[in-house]
Amino acid sequence: MFEPTEQGKDISIHSGVVLRGSNTREEDVHSTGILSIVEYSFGKCIEWKPVEVSVVSESQDQDPEWSLVNTHTTRARTISEGPDSLGRSRTVRILLSDLKSFRISRCGQQLTLMLRDGTTYVVFFQLSNADSFTSSLKTYLKFIVSRKDRNMYIVMEVEDSVLERSFAELDLFQENASDYVWKFVKNLHDRPYETTMEACSKLTDILHIPQPPVSVGSGEEYEVIGAPGVGFVLPPRPPCPRGGPLTQEQWDRCKDSEGRISNSEALKEMIFRGGISPSLRYEVWKYLLNYYPWDATNAERIELRKRKTEEYFAMKLQWRSMTPGQENRFADYRDRKSLIEKDVNRTDRTHPYYYGDNNAHLGQLYDILMTYVMYNFDLGYVQGMSDLLSPILCLMDSEVDAFWCFVGFMNKVSTNFEMDQEGMKLQLSQLHSLVVITDSQLAQYLDKHESGNMFFCFRWLLVLFKREFNANDILVLWEILWTDLPCKNFLLLVCVAILDTEKNILMENRYGFTEILKHINDLSLRIELPWTLSKAEGIYHQLMSVADHLPDHIRIIIGLEPQHKPEISDSEDEVATTESQTNGNGGRPSVSSDSGNIRFGNNEVSFERGINLSYM
Repeated sequence: MFEPTEQGKDISIHSGVVLRGSNTREEDVHSTGILSIVEYSFGKCIEWKPVEVSVVSESQDQDPEWSLVNTHTTRARTISEGPDSLGRSRTVRILLSDLKSFRISRCGQQLTLMLRDGTTYVVFFQLSNADSFTSSLKTYLKFIVSRKDRNMYIVMEVEDSVLERSFAELDLFQENASDYVWKFVKNLHDRPYETTMEACSKLTDILHIPQPPVSVGSGEEYEVIGAPGVGFVLPPRPPCPRGGPLTQEQWDRCKDSEGRISNSEALKEMIFRGGISPSLRYEVWKYLLNYYPWDATNAERIELRKRKTEEYFAMKLQWRSMTPGQENRFADYRDRKSLIEKDVNRTDRTHPYYYGDNNAHLGQLYDILMTYVMYNFDLGYVQGMSDLLSPILCLMDSEVDAFWCFVGFMNKVSTNFEMDQEGMKLQLSQLHSLVVITDSQLAQYLDKHESGNMFFCFRWLLVLFKREFNANDILVLWEILWTDLPCKNFLLLVCVAILDTEKNILMENRYGFTEILKHINDLSLRIELPWTLSKAEGIYHQLMSVADHLPDHIRIIIGLEPQHKPEISDSEDEVATTESQTNGNGGRPSVSSDSGNIRFGNNEVSFERGINLSYM
């Protein structure tokens, strides 16, 4: 952020404003300050200056076992002090020319500013509302209401304003001129022939030049799928209300007299519908993560835990008894040990369970990850695993229980961490296929803006949204995903649901690859989980209602059997076997989408950009 050498002139001032920046990981501590429009010689800016630090306790309603707010580090701070403890500048300054759009929500109390480079700032008004500020903006900016989201406003560029005035002077349009011009400019790129003909028809109406009739479908009740080779429609998305969490009474009813879970499928359905009560997670997670079998009796579970405890400490002893000489001759082991040490020291350190120096729980986190290296040395340790273990250890508060639950978790997601990244590439390819089938317009937009590879979703999939939701919501999301309901790749439908929510912002701001990546990263801690889960389930039911017409690659993604199984001759089978032995990926086929729009082999540089920018 630049620092002007001159004194600016305050044009409009609004006090009692909280700003949430886009570049911080922890967002529990905010500053209350003043939001202004300031004029400089180089242009006008939106400026925010803090007055004091206050705690916006978004986690007050969260599980007390996993609270994000760290009250130990919060203190009052005046504007005369330097940068805060997180290294953020005291003043945020945005050139009006850099503003791409903004959105008003929460009954006018929240304003989201979206910049041309994809950066997002969220403003909370405590003493007034966003309308008072946007009224001030009208004097200096030209913006129009989005046709798809009435709460979103698009800042018009200079050429757009000139075009609007030119059309307005002709007085050709019954609708609002600015709305029509924006529609014309936006559609010209995607549908040049149809858009030009539509605009020309307006002129010919005035000139009385006869035009051939044109028939256009309404598309109001059904959404036509534009995927190649697909000729059917998606029915309306059904509402899918969420339920309450699994209660102690419901849990007890699922057990027989010896402690067996009598109907695990019905139990999973209840968990999928509403999650698990916090007091029950310690017990139920052990079943969901395959630490305990569903049909184990009380006595069998006691015996199983005894054996697992012995096995854990035997593996732990293996690495703890390694001599310095052995370690010096074991490069892979040294590398993994060094990476674990670095990651443990920066994992959830603001959480009370891991807060402070010489924290014993950090030692347990380290020991579990090191023992996992001995348990599965082929996979070992990869950055991101500590993110998955941290909430489990906090909940279990036991090395042994946390380790075996972590093993179960890793068995579900281990392909995310394979060295060749084929598992991640496959998921990204499948995600693109789902977007193509559910929203071809968005898929085409992403393809045209270097984002059809879906690399901007890399972090979502790698650590299952650990960094996107608040700590209580991530526990709910994970336990829902562990039920494998309503289909095995429900995580991908959650991604589709979020993209569906953000579609208008991405497209109407005309974001490219970098801006899309930044915008998606800035969604961290701003995604509403219940609404997202309902939408994701609704998308699943949309697909299932036309299941017989779905392409086989989509059927496979949502857990259905393919309808067309190609017959393979003996010679073809022999060739396929030979290729699987020589392609270096353990027999897994090369990743490519049936849509024909996403390829990974020739785009590794872009893939690395997605990893580096979206994960770190």
